[in-house]
Amino acid sequence: MKAPVSWIREYVDLPADVTTEQLAARLTALGLKLEAIEAPGDQITGPLVVGRVLTREPEPQKNGKTINWCTVDVGAANGTGEPQGIVCGAHNFDVGDLVVVVLPGGVLPGGFAISARKTYGHVSAGMICSAAELGISTEHDGIIVLPADAGEPGADAFDVLGLHDDVIEFEINPDRAYALSLRGIARDAALGFGAAFTDPADLGGRALPAANADGYPVDVQDAEGCPLFVARLVEGFDPTAATPDWMAQRLVQAGMRPISLAVDVTNYVMLEIGRPIHGYDADRLTGTLGVRRATAGERLTTLDGAVRTLAHGDLVVTDDSGIIGLGGVMGGADTEITDATTRVLIEAAHWDAVSMFRTGKRHKISSEAGKRNERGVDPTVTEAAADRVVELLTTHGGGTAAPGVTVVGSAPAQPTIDMASDLPERITGMSVPRETTLAHLRAVGCIVDEARAEVATLLTVTPPPWRPDLTDPHDLVEEVARVVGYDQVPSVLPRPGAGRGLTREQRLRRRAGRTLAGAGLVEVISFPFVGDAVLDQLGLPADDPRRHTVRLANPISSEEPGYTTTLLPGLLRAAARNLGRGAPGVALFETGTVAFPADRGPAPIHGVDRRPTDEELAQLYAAIPVQPLHLGVVLAGERERAGWWGSGRDSAWSDALAVVRRLGAELGLAVETRAAVRAPWHPGRCAEVLVGGRPVGHAGELHPKVCAAFDLPRRSAAVEIDLDVVLAEARDVVPGPSFSSYPLAKEDVALVVDDAVTVAAVEDALRSGAGELLESIRLFDVYTGEQVGSGRRSLAFALRFRAPDRTLTEPETSAARDAAVAAAVERCGAVQR
Repeated sequence: MKAPVSWIREYVDLPADVTTEQLAARLTALGLKLEAIEAPGDQITGPLVVGRVLTREPEPQKNGKTINWCTVDVGAANGTGEPQGIVCGAHNFDVGDLVVVVLPGGVLPGGFAISARKTYGHVSAGMICSAAELGISTEHDGIIVLPADAGEPGADAFDVLGLHDDVIEFEINPDRAYALSLRGIARDAALGFGAAFTDPADLGGRALPAANADGYPVDVQDAEGCPLFVARLVEGFDPTAATPDWMAQRLVQAGMRPISLAVDVTNYVMLEIGRPIHGYDADRLTGTLGVRRATAGERLTTLDGAVRTLAHGDLVVTDDSGIIGLGGVMGGADTEITDATTRVLIEAAHWDAVSMFRTGKRHKISSEAGKRNERGVDPTVTEAAADRVVELLTTHGGGTAAPGVTVVGSAPAQPTIDMASDLPERITGMSVPRETTLAHLRAVGCIVDEARAEVATLLTVTPPPWRPDLTDPHDLVEEVARVVGYDQVPSVLPRPGAGRGLTREQRLRRRAGRTLAGAGLVEVISFPFVGDAVLDQLGLPADDPRRHTVRLANPISSEEPGYTTTLLPGLLRAAARNLGRGAPGVALFETGTVAFPADRGPAPIHGVDRRPTDEELAQLYAAIPVQPLHLGVVLAGERERAGWWGSGRDSAWSDALAVVRRLGAELGLAVETRAAVRAPWHPGRCAEVLVGGRPVGHAGELHPKVCAAFDLPRRSAAVEIDLDVVLAEARDVVPGPSFSSYPLAKEDVALVVDDAVTVAAVEDALRSGAGELLESIRLFDVYTGEQVGSGRRSLAFALRFRAPDRTLTEPETSAARDAAVAAAVERCGAVQR
């Protein structure tokens, strides 16, 4: 909401020495968040004056453009009193018009310096300005043509254009709809400075005309949706009448574009008083106006040209021809005011805010009127707003007000609120005496029951009609607090309880994150939403449980309406994005929840007026999807960089397994792996990960089709494990490694096994057979060929033995090696080479 300071001062007797910055700061302290302060004149320097066009000679150019060679009287502003010769490309002015001229030496917004220069065969000594060039509008249709009484040639144009008038822009929260008008902002300014306030809705003390039977006929069939409807008629209106310059200037300052007098007047009154107004071409109406709920499937062409299919909950305005508007949101094209309209029917109505919000969302309409109606508007100013529109149309449009005044319904009464008089003090922690509470509630417009206020501890408060957001005692506490000043709330540091710290799960999650970061991985956070297309890219079978997702009622994207069951889509996209932008390789990880539907029906919705029963809580918990915490890893592209030190290598399935084993070691877990087949991994290079004999996830090389679908290099690898299960099995304290000063004994063995026997199975057998003397085991060679026969392979392992308290003898080492080989022979059918 943009509010010109001069407009605010028109309604508030602010001290003359209050600056724009001080005004904005005080209003911000009262809850109107400052967005920006605009000072249009601050970007313009040098001579900007009023000029009168003396001559205008059109000159066609070779490029097809026609320029005007003008002489302009700028008085004594140029130091000589002689007319200035200026080239102008606009055509919306004529001889005798008053225009805005910036003379040589001036600088316009954007640092555009003006000087006398030769162009189109003339020396142009200055520029005739448009509103866009001065930074006060985005209009480029032509130059500014001033009214005949704007001033004499040579007069300062800053005041004429209001360039010295600062504009404050506020971000208005939804609960402060009253501040979407100058009336509301000015009232808060008066409150903040203790100044006198003149309510523009009082119309200068003028009495409103009484409702009578001669007004335009209106039939409101839904009084709940439209409790008050006012209609006034202006006849003999001149559709060619121009919007007065002061009004157009204020509309521009408030961020609106002047269109025509009839439209501008309704917009001006909406900004001034806060009540949205709609105007109809009365000659295009047939019969009685009506207000009702739409029937599902009815259609309406709105002012923006869109044909809309209506729903049952939409409030509509009708006449005998059918629906002519979406009540309170947008009018219909069939009854729009045009440049031939001479009879204007004015509609000022109070609409149900919830219906306005739902209709606007349903039809994706965002209008200035809808923005105010859906937040709640003061119903008591409805008649005054209609009368103000009539006044402005008849004053500036030459029309006359018809004697008929239609008023259907009445403004809804404000509900009362009971509040303990000491509640503001108890809630805010400030010293707020009872008298202060009463004074501040009355200052914001509340009515406090006089009969009870002075003696009872319980206050009965009626909120002002422009504050439909005040519905609870704590809302009233907020009103008292904002007037007292939030800066007066004492700063008290909370005292943390002794002995508290990170939970076990938090400590373990941090340990896991540090481990992965130490392994060279970078953490990412991706959107947790998926659709069928990305699940197809992963190659998931039709019956895969991961295809059964929790569907969102209002998804960010209709193409991805489900909450993910796997972290891999987001990680694969992030990897592809980074590789596509030149990264030689990526190593990414993410920890996050996935969701699996509970399939127990929708969650029941209970009221908020009481605590749910144990049975109701059980139903709620039962409907919550299972949401385990997962860890996902993606390795793609270069894993080890090449350089003078040697050749590099790309990521492979072994790196994925290494990440899992390193994490297991840091968490004190024995990680086992076994061959598995699971999408999206390569069926021959996928391992199931087990902890304590329990499956927790998978790791390995991604399927070539998956790599191609996500535009990743072949042989990219991935990991996904259930981190909840892993952390539950993790050790809180992992003992450090033990060291021995005695020498290491080295033994190598080569074993021939069937291709179906996994390396992990052979390694486990060797480890179990070697006993406690085995310090480490490592596969260093795999051989297939004629020497071992078809369907078999040779696995060479390096075994390292060491005792903590002595030097191992050769017989001890040999015995441990032989025991390891024997275990492999027995469990895996191995044959030693």
